[in-house]
Amino acid sequence: MEVKAIHRNARISASKGRDLARAVQGKRLGDALRIVDFSPRKAAKILGAALRSAAANASHNFGLDADALSVRKAVFDEGPSMRRYWPRARGSASPIEKQTSHVTVVLTDEK
Repeated sequence: MEVKAIHRNARISASKGRDLARAVQGKRLGDALRIVDFSPRKAAKILGAALRSAAANASHNFGLDADALSVRKAVFDEGPSMRRYWPRARGSASPIEKQTSHVTVVLTDEK
């Protein structure tokens, strides 16, 4: 059985979280949580929240044991960009794009 959790519009660019998502993919849930708990990066906090949410979904909605779960898929996809402007000289402005991302975590109880 597969259980999914999605964190939408996280205020981090997708490229900053993709390597961490690749590191936890295929690992047991406990090992993946250990990796993100000891990482000092902002993406680790966001990915850890998504992993814990998926584990809670599995235990609450389907009665699965969290120790038997493994990470089947962990993905940072690009979300919508917030457009802002930075004032420049002589009354002009430069655009700024503040990136967001969608984090998808899929846990499975299969080996």
